[in-house]
Amino acid sequence: MTTTQTLAQRLRRASSGLGASGAGRDPRRGGNRIVVQTRRTYAALIAPSVILLLLINAYPFAYAAFQSAHRGTLLDTGPFVGFENYAQVLGSPAFWRAAGFTLVFTLMGVFGSWAVGLGFALLLRTRIPASGTFKVLLLLPWVVPIVVSSTAWNWLVATPQSPVPALLRALGLGEVLLLADPTWAAVTVCVFKVWISFPFMMLMSSAALSAVDGTVYEASGMDGANRWQQFVHITLPLIARSTYISWILMTIFCVNDFPTIYLLTAGGPVDATTSLTVLAYRTVFQDFQVGPGVAIAFIMTIALVIVSVVLYRQIRKSSIES
Repeated sequence: MTTTQTLAQRLRRASSGLGASGAGRDPRRGGNRIVVQTRRTYAALIAPSVILLLLINAYPFAYAAFQSAHRGTLLDTGPFVGFENYAQVLGSPAFWRAAGFTLVFTLMGVFGSWAVGLGFALLLRTRIPASGTFKVLLLLPWVVPIVVSSTAWNWLVATPQSPVPALLRALGLGEVLLLADPTWAAVTVCVFKVWISFPFMMLMSSAALSAVDGTVYEASGMDGANRWQQFVHITLPLIARSTYISWILMTIFCVNDFPTIYLLTAGGPVDATTSLTVLAYRTVFQDFQVGPGVAIAFIMTIALVIVSVVLYRQIRKSSIES
């Protein structure tokens, strides 16, 4: 018994970098040195990309900040006004209407596409006939260029003679003008965003689900857990990190999404589908007010940074818990 304990102690000492008699270097010192070397290696590998990003983005960012503090046009910088452009933007009812639609559009785009994408990802884990063809078809909304998708949706919903309004009229729902009515136009744009975005969420969810060990479900099934309990208490926690990452990316995609809205409704009718990106575009390139337009873009950037930081903390929290 004593010999066995001594052998076990020696093995533990050997794995810690100590000699059998206790001599040797302190493992904490060696560990600290390895950590420092690893951090230096990571910094050296990341440095070229960081420097390149700074070279590409530093000047445009600084010049945009300079423009946001001046009241000028595309051809003339104009006089310095400080934060007056930001005050003007924040005091504008058009800004808050656009901010409200941007919030609704982003929430629907993120959580709607995530719910649909996760549902299809779970479905693809089961045995279904012609699964390869089914996967390709599910990727089409994301693969097809946005111009083609928006043209197809315009054909489907734009006029009273389009297929979808005609179908709704045949079902007895009356004359539904999907792009002429402000409420229906907002709903249509949000559904369109979910349609073109769910394949991305499906791929993210599929990658996360593929890393989940199937024996976990078998063990929980033996303990009496049903499918819903497995989904809530096993699947969602285990893919939480990937979920938060996909939420961050999709939030950025939605807030900065210009073509999805502009190609379908151009921000109408009566500004019902005008997002902050569309409003910034109109302010700069149609109203030729560069300062307020760039100020809107900076406010969007600040909001995105805040949301990204909050979700990134959730990623770290989920990583620590796992």
